[in-house]
Amino acid sequence: MIDSHCHLDHEPLVDDLKNVIQRSKNIGITKVLTISTSFQSFLRIKKIINQDEIIFGTIGIHPHKTKTDNASKNYLVQNFNENKKIIGIGETGLDFYYNNSDKEKQIYSFNRHIEAAIELDVPLIIHSRSAEDETYEILSNFKNKNPKILMHCFTGSQIFAEKLLKLNAWFSASGIITFKNSIDLQNTFKFLPLEKTLIETDSPFLAPVPNRGKKNEPSFLEYTAKKLAEIKKISKSEISEITSDNFNKLFFN
Repeated sequence: MIDSHCHLDHEPLVDDLKNVIQRSKNIGITKVLTISTSFQSFLRIKKIINQDEIIFGTIGIHPHKTKTDNASKNYLVQNFNENKKIIGIGETGLDFYYNNSDKEKQIYSFNRHIEAAIELDVPLIIHSRSAEDETYEILSNFKNKNPKILMHCFTGSQIFAEKLLKLNAWFSASGIITFKNSIDLQNTFKFLPLEKTLIETDSPFLAPVPNRGKKNEPSFLEYTAKKLAEIKKISKSEISEITSDNFNKLFFN
């Protein structure tokens, strides 16, 4: 299995990293992608990716951080090229759930991340919340340049998913698919093609059932894999193999 999205630089994971990674290996995880959310986050990630061979990282600014952290395309490209274990651009995107006061900054940042990912020809890890129309519109502007789109922790509508598939997007399932009230999302992942599906923890957030309420970690990925296998009506081992192959195709081909 591969955890395609987690935040190892966040507490409590960063303070127990050796044990967190060992528990991940114990359940068969072969790669962990730890995601940058700010300038300070990236500085921590540059150190963390050297702690174990299974850890890889990204460079990016989360939409919540765009009020204070404003990365240029050149900054993203230059820092990406400095380390071979940095393999993606993000987490970027749009989040208008709480307010729209920083909407313009989020949109500006999102565009710079897209440009960097296209120039580097690497995956773009996208966060989209309460911004389906705006996210799709911006991505559509770059359609002819074929960005490698990964919708992280996808919770969007099936209509949104259908539109994104036309942009050749990939979709990552998180522990949210294990929640009792996620029937619509489960149906969306039932609809999505397996060859476009990855899995993630988004740890330390969004711990899956039966660990809901706890601090999440990569080793909890097995519960998301089990639920996705149930949704897709195949075995957990098949889900693990397929989603791992998908990750490797997206990030290493």
